[in-house]
Amino acid sequence: MKLLHTADWHIGRRLHGFDLIDEQQNAFNQIERIAKEEQVDGVIIAGDLYDRRLPAEASVAMVNEMLQQLNLFDQLPIYAVSGNHDSATRLATGTPWFKATDLYLHTALRQAFTPVELADTQIFLCPYFEPFDAQQYFNDDSLQHLDQAFERVVTEMKRHFDPAKKHLLVAHFFAAGSATTDSETNLTVGGLAAVPTDLLADFDYVALGHLHGKDALQLPTARYSGSPVKFSLSEASQKKGVWLVDTDQTPVALTFKPITPIHDVKQLTSSFDALMASADDDTVDHEDYVGVTLTDRQPIPNVMARLREVFPRIVTLSRADGFESQVQYQGESSQQIRQKSPLQLLDDFYEEVAKEPLSPRQEKWAKAALKDASEEGKQA
Repeated sequence: MKLLHTADWHIGRRLHGFDLIDEQQNAFNQIERIAKEEQVDGVIIAGDLYDRRLPAEASVAMVNEMLQQLNLFDQLPIYAVSGNHDSATRLATGTPWFKATDLYLHTALRQAFTPVELADTQIFLCPYFEPFDAQQYFNDDSLQHLDQAFERVVTEMKRHFDPAKKHLLVAHFFAAGSATTDSETNLTVGGLAAVPTDLLADFDYVALGHLHGKDALQLPTARYSGSPVKFSLSEASQKKGVWLVDTDQTPVALTFKPITPIHDVKQLTSSFDALMASADDDTVDHEDYVGVTLTDRQPIPNVMARLREVFPRIVTLSRADGFESQVQYQGESSQQIRQKSPLQLLDDFYEEVAKEPLSPRQEKWAKAALKDASEEGKQA
């Protein structure tokens, strides 16, 4: 079989206030083209289709259209899992009839132990989960940390291995020893949330999601696809794309297929005069998203406004001597905020402060608290 491995679409993500919808649609179009040109037997999506648990309506519509295009119109099987940014409940809507079109989308841990059975391959789809989920499934309170829980999960999966077939795992987690960037939610606390890579040894290939660089982990049979779009300046030097996985060979053959952005993300370090003079340089793409580091020491009046005349998509501005001035976040309007529910506002605020979305348990607590507050307000 030949499969296309992608992940971390993060539909709805913004880059310092800049909308990335066109970039994400462009990346998807290239993913679809690669899948059709390479005549793949299926598409793997290893989590984080959305950027947040409470996605905007436009983001929901965009993901739905993408899945429909690949699965219904291109007739490509899809093997997908939910990530830590996704709402498992929202993604699971429709799953009772998804399998009729070979769209396998697992959002609950219990689904991970029933593999998708193909002619010569078993695909285990393991969504993002927390130790608490494993405690409940196995009825074992000793599973306090992700490494402990994942070892138990893999042991259970291996009980369902067909020795006559190859075994693929699709999962969303932080593999120990992997390299990270600024745009990834931190899932580790003292290293306890990292999964040891030796637990992956019995799989012929592990298609991972969560980290945004394809080189974050370079095991022969386990890789991150990386995100198809650059989401931070720390990803400026990364090459985005997808993996083609050929299971007919032992070990599996991996081929990386690059994706070309509409506007790249770059870091520029130069003097103010040199940057302004580049306006006449045809070799410089002034429409790129850029982080600018000025080497000048003297004050420059209206520096941001003047630089934006040449580089309209500046995302950060700093001084080489250590003085930094970040571009202000171009957030939502007050009208957009008023249209959101209290739970959406809480989720947005928590992610802004904690740099990660509410967990399913936190979301449950928040709903209960908001319900109590609403009832008290009615009685007042």
